[in-house]
Amino acid sequence: MFKLILNTYKNSFSGLSRETWLLSIVMMFNRCGSMAVPFMGLYVTQSLHHSEMEAGLIITLFGVGSILGSAMGGKLTDMIGFRPVQILSSIIGGLLFILFSTITHFNTLCVLSVVISFFSEAFRPANFTAVAHYAKEGTITRSYSLNRLATNIGWSVGISLAGIIASINYKLLFIVEGGVSIVVGLSILALLPKVKGFIKQAKENKSKMVIMKPWQDGFYVKFILLTTFFITCAFLMFRVVPVFFKEQWHIDEFAIGIIIGLNGAIIALFEMIMINKIEQKRPPMFFIIIGAIFFAVSYLILSAPVILHVAMAVLTIVIFTIGEMFVLPFINTVVISRSNEHNRGLYAAGYTLSWSCAQVIGPFTGFFIAKHFGFNWLWFGLACILLLCAYGFSLLGKSGTSNQLDS
Repeated sequence: MFKLILNTYKNSFSGLSRETWLLSIVMMFNRCGSMAVPFMGLYVTQSLHHSEMEAGLIITLFGVGSILGSAMGGKLTDMIGFRPVQILSSIIGGLLFILFSTITHFNTLCVLSVVISFFSEAFRPANFTAVAHYAKEGTITRSYSLNRLATNIGWSVGISLAGIIASINYKLLFIVEGGVSIVVGLSILALLPKVKGFIKQAKENKSKMVIMKPWQDGFYVKFILLTTFFITCAFLMFRVVPVFFKEQWHIDEFAIGIIIGLNGAIIALFEMIMINKIEQKRPPMFFIIIGAIFFAVSYLILSAPVILHVAMAVLTIVIFTIGEMFVLPFINTVVISRSNEHNRGLYAAGYTLSWSCAQVIGPFTGFFIAKHFGFNWLWFGLACILLLCAYGFSLLGKSGTSNQLDS
């Protein structure tokens, strides 16, 4: 039995390129270093003694910078290549994080928040594009799943370390994150092979052919709009739901941490195996629709009149995580399938932009609705939006199929 399980894991991870593994390891360290941002509000209020409103402004500006970074990072990736964008964004972002730890002037902190998040977020479309470039044929979804696995592991370790470091010194958080980011950039410089003649080839191709921009691709525009609504709803599971667990279901912080942590653990244990089994069985849109339904069910559980709160909280996270394993790897596949090597950065930027918008819009809107109308209305509303997204993805899948048949 143990040998069967071991062989299943081995088959799930086999056949991936060396560069895919390298990019995933780099992403793991990149996310492991992302420890300062969740504590930025506490740093501004507790260490610098600014008001909650000022802390909220800095966090919002950080989100604005991430939107700009997503857009420009994709454009730069298509212009100069994913390797230099990852290197420059990591090193410059790291140096700026260290600088942030030395600043106390509020207006300067606001400016730095935008600039730091710009460089930090520019890394993501470049990394996204790099995974597609180095993935072997037939392994693209598993390559992105491995990247997600690395992201989850890095995030879990980073948050755990961040709590310890913050208890020692808040400023040290930014110094450590900056240092890790610089190491990531230098690692890519040393280990990731160069793409020879990228700029020259890009210029030649641009002069010879018409390269479609994402905003000219009607299917992609509709898909990203749906994805933005979808991710905004999903994002609240890790921003608003923990507050609900504490205030409404009276679960303590330690238990909340364990329950939320199940998400990363389940993904780490089962996603690659699941993707390996189902990747070639149905079109990606089918699995996205299934995942959206799971997401909706997880929010409906929160609005149900239940008694065993801890058990229901665990069930909520488990169902949500199953949905996440269906959805996110195949969203990556759809994005990449619409692009080619000459416009992949812009397509990747459109996707990462949807995440940036979700981070800015989602938490504020979620807390506003919960405060003025109650949590139950929020959960019911999110479930309805997610089901509408599932229906939208279904219609889009049919239109995409018919377009392919016509062409």
